[in-house]
Amino acid sequence: MPQKRISNTKIKRLIVLYSVANLNKSELCDIVKISRSTAKKYLNQYKKSDLSYPDINKLTGQNLVNALGFKKPYYSKRYEVFEKLLPAFNKKHEKSDLKTIWKDYKYYQPSGYGYSQFAQHYNKWRNENNIPKAINNKSNLPSIIEKDRKILSKWRLSSYKRRWERAVALLDLENGIPITKISKKIERSPRTIKKWVKHYENKGLIGLDLHRKKKVDKKISDKIKQNKKRLIKIIHQTPQTYDVNRTSWSLKTLAETFGKIYGEPISKSSISEYIRSEGYTFKKARKTLTSPDPQYREKVAKITDILSNLSPKDKFFSIDEFGPFAIKLRGGRAYAHKDEVRTIPQRQKSRGSLICTAALELSTNQITHFYSNKKNTDEMIKLLETLLKKYNDQGCIYFSWDSASWHASKKLYEKVEKVNRAKYRQKNKTPIVKLAPLPTGAQFLNVIESVFSGMAKAVLHNSDYQSVSECRKAIDLYFSERNRNFINNPKRAGKKIWGDELVKPVFKESNICKDKKWR
Repeated sequence: MPQKRISNTKIKRLIVLYSVANLNKSELCDIVKISRSTAKKYLNQYKKSDLSYPDINKLTGQNLVNALGFKKPYYSKRYEVFEKLLPAFNKKHEKSDLKTIWKDYKYYQPSGYGYSQFAQHYNKWRNENNIPKAINNKSNLPSIIEKDRKILSKWRLSSYKRRWERAVALLDLENGIPITKISKKIERSPRTIKKWVKHYENKGLIGLDLHRKKKVDKKISDKIKQNKKRLIKIIHQTPQTYDVNRTSWSLKTLAETFGKIYGEPISKSSISEYIRSEGYTFKKARKTLTSPDPQYREKVAKITDILSNLSPKDKFFSIDEFGPFAIKLRGGRAYAHKDEVRTIPQRQKSRGSLICTAALELSTNQITHFYSNKKNTDEMIKLLETLLKKYNDQGCIYFSWDSASWHASKKLYEKVEKVNRAKYRQKNKTPIVKLAPLPTGAQFLNVIESVFSGMAKAVLHNSDYQSVSECRKAIDLYFSERNRNFINNPKRAGKKIWGDELVKPVFKESNICKDKKWR
C-alpha cells in the first residue's frame, strides 16, 4: 500500500505561492489546505534545491517532485502482487460484480486484501486507467437505458426530494459507488435502495411509484377527524368550564380534559399536531379560539336546537359587517414569474372606504347585503326591515350575531318588540322575529365570517379598484353569482370561486369561520 503524500499539484502550488506571493506559512496552509508540518517539509526541501521560480513554472508536478529529490512512494509486497494480478482479473471478469472478482482474487491470494481494501484499490486502479468501474454488488443495476438516464439526470437536478434521492441512488449505483456511501448521502437505508432497484428492474421508472400515497385505514382517519372536532369544541370554552383552575389551556390540561369527557386517552403530541393541522399555532389557538362567556354552552345549545328543528317556514340568519376597508391597491397570492418581485406601496392615498352589512340565510345559503356609512343600531334596524320585507311569507326568522354593542342595544330590542306585536304583524304581514346571539367573543362561530373571507379572496385580494362604485359592483356581482349557484345547486357548496370560503356555510361548534389575515 502506498505511503500517504499530498498530490503533486498541491506541492507545485505550495512552492509557486511561496516563491511569488509574499505570504506567511499559515496563509499558505489555509490556501493549499495542508498542515504547517507538511508545508514545512516541502518548503525545506525546496530551499535546499537549486530550483528557481522560472524553472518551477516549466516543470510538471511529477517532474518537480522528482527534481526536489522526494522518494517514490513505497508499495508493500501484497500491493505489488495485487497490481500484477489486476490486468488478468479485469479481462477475466469484465462483466462480473465486484464481490465475484474479490472472491476469485482471494482464491489465488488467500493472504490478500479484505473486500473493502480490495474494492478501494481496484476501483482506483480502474479509474487511473480509464476503465469503467465494476458493479460493487448484486443490488446494482446492470444498466440504465439512455431514455431513462436523461430523465434521471433531470430528477437529480430537481428540488423534488423524492425524485432526487431515487435518481442519485440509481445513477450512483450504475457508476459503481458502494451502496453504503449512497445510503449515507441520501439518508436512506440500503434495504430501501435495493427495493427501488427491484421496482425499476420490474416496471421501469413507473415502478418507482413516485406519487404513491400511504394507505390510511378509513376508521383511523375518521377517528382523527372526530378527535379534532372534539378538541376544537373544548378549546372554544375556558378551562374553568371544565373545573380546571387555569386561565388558558395547556397541552397537559387539554389531554386530561379530553380523556375525562370522552373516556379515551390522547397524547400531548397528538393534540399539538391536531391544532396545527387546523391552521393555528397553539399560542394563537389559546388567544383567539376561546370564548370567555360563562353561558357559552347554553347559547350554543340553543342555536343548535333551533337549527335542528328549523321548519320550511323558518329562516335563520347569520349577520355581520365587513369593513370598514379602504379602496386602494391590495396584495395577495397570485401567479407570477419566478423572477418577478411583486410590490405594494407602503403609503397609498385611499380612494374611499366601504362597510358591507350582510345576512346569510343558512338553510338556503342566500346572502342579503347593502352598504353602510357606519356600524350602528340604525343599520341593524335597516337590515331587520329589509329581511322582514324580503321574507314576509315566512313564519319566523331568527337573527344570530356576535356581541357587538350595536347588536344588543336598547333601541334595537325595542324595534324587535315592536315588529313582534300582533297588530304590527297583521298590518304589515311580517313573520315573528327571534334573537339567537352568539356567545361573547365567539366570532369564530359566526358563519358569515367564512363567506366574507371567500369574498375577500375572490374580489379584494390583488385588487386595484379606481373608485368605491367599481369595488361595490364587483362585490354585488360576487354575491349575485353565489346566490344563483346555491339556488340552482342547493346541495352543492361547489368548486366555483366561492369554494375559497374557509368552511362550509353551516353552523358547527368546531368551525373556525374568522380569517384574521384579512379582517
